[in-house]
Parts: sequence; C-alpha cells; structure tokens
Amino acid sequence: MRKQNRINMALSYLILTIASIIIVYPLLWVVGTSLNPGKSITSDIFPSNPTLIHYFDLFDATQTDYGMWYLNTIKIAVITMVVSVALITLTGYIFSRYRFVGRKNSLILFLVLQMVPQFVAIIAIYVLLNMLDLFDTHLALILLYSGGAIPMNTYLAKGYFDTIPKELDEAARMDGAGHLRIFWQIILPLAKPMVAVIALFNFMAPFNDFILASLVLRSPEKQTLAVGLYNMVSEQFDNNFTLFAAGAVLSAVPIVLLFFAFQRYFVSGLTAGGTKG
Repeated sequence: MRKQNRINMALSYLILTIASIIIVYPLLWVVGTSLNPGKSITSDIFPSNPTLIHYFDLFDATQTDYGMWYLNTIKIAVITMVVSVALITLTGYIFSRYRFVGRKNSLILFLVLQMVPQFVAIIAIYVLLNMLDLFDTHLALILLYSGGAIPMNTYLAKGYFDTIPKELDEAARMDGAGHLRIFWQIILPLAKPMVAVIALFNFMAPFNDFILASLVLRSPEKQTLAVGLYNMVSEQFDNNFTLFAAGAVLSAVPIVLLFFAFQRYFVSGLTAGGTKG
C-alpha cells in the first residue's frame, strides 16, 4: 500500500510538472522576447543582451499610443467589474432565495445562452448597436461585457448563495431587517470568495477580448490594448514584435495585482462563524 501511494504521488508530481512547463514556458518566452534587442522574435527564453528599451518605447507618444490604450482598458475593466458584480450578485440572490413565476424557465434560458458562442451573435450585436447609436463608444463595450457575463456567472452566484443557511435570512427578518439589508449586510459578506472570483473574471474580459472591441471601436483614441497592439503590429512594415511582447507583458500587470489583492478570499471559508451562536 505504501509503495502504491508513492507511485501515485510520483505520477501526480510528474503530471503537475509537465502542466507547469506547458503553462510557464510561453510566458517566459514572451518576457524574453520583450527583453530582446531589436525587433525580431527570439527563440531564446533568456536573451544574451537583455534591454528594457521596449518598455520605455511603449510610452513614447511619438511611437505608440500605448498609454492611452492602457487607460481606456483600465476604465472599461473597472466599470465592467463593478456593474457585473452588482447585477450578478443581485440576480443570483434572487434566484437562490425567492420563488416566482418563470424562475425555472429563466434558469434554463441562462443555461442555453451561456452555450452560444460569442461570434454567433456578432450580427445581432452589430444591428443593435447601430440602432442605439452606440458604435465607437466605451459604453457599448461595458454593456456587452456586463450583460454577457450574467448567464454563466448567475449560476455560480446562485450555487454559492444556496449553500448559505437560510436560517440567517429568517433570523434577520425576525429582527426587522428588509430584503436589501439582509442581502447587503448578512449574505454578501459571507459570499466574498464568490464575489472576488466574479470580479476578477469580469475585470479580465476587456484585457482578453479582441473580437467585440474591434467590432465596436473605430477611433484610434478609443481603442483598447488588444485592438491597439494588434493594429500596431499589423500596420507596421517592420513588424516590431519585441515592442508587441513588451505591451503584452505590461497588460497582465493589473490582472496579477488584482489576483493577489483578492487571493485571501479565494481560500476563505464560505460561512465561517455564520451559524455560531
């Protein structure tokens, strides 16, 4: 039995090591490319003459509008995160705690909507934005990201709220607390790990999306990082891939910082102390 456990442990470490290499190697390669002198892609993870010049060139207004793209993306990401968390937590709480006509059908509709690929709705999105005169606006992207996050994340929020004892709601209601106060002061603090996950996912959306951003945004001064970096490389005859790699590395910084800020909530207890007298 002990020998079998050692074999299983060794296999587990082997699989984890292989998975780590597959994940980490491309990241190191991008970082190495961003530090490589010149404009060509390097095959070495660690360049022989590393330089930070490409990171400084990104914020040179005569070469790129990277700073403007960065601020645009941060603005869209923060607003999307706040709006999405508010909508999703309220929607998940309603589906978890209340029984109303059409509840089951609405959940089924959410399940179907989250199975539809994004590109399938491109024509419908184009027509809708044209009707509302929202093309080339950040508001359009915020609405699309926030609305698109509701179906899948509502299931996540509902499942989390279902595990919080309803006795807490009943006790608060007996003390005279209203629905909104119960949600805000009792249920939501117990759901911090779920809120942190939803916030992180929706903050990442504007950084990772290219399809919707390229469809909606037309003006160079309104572009996000994904669209701006793509246009920067595709429009240059010399294909400055090292500058592109530096931009890609810096675009991950806000996501990493937010992850570490929320990390303690990811592993915290669900209702620690919530039912203790």
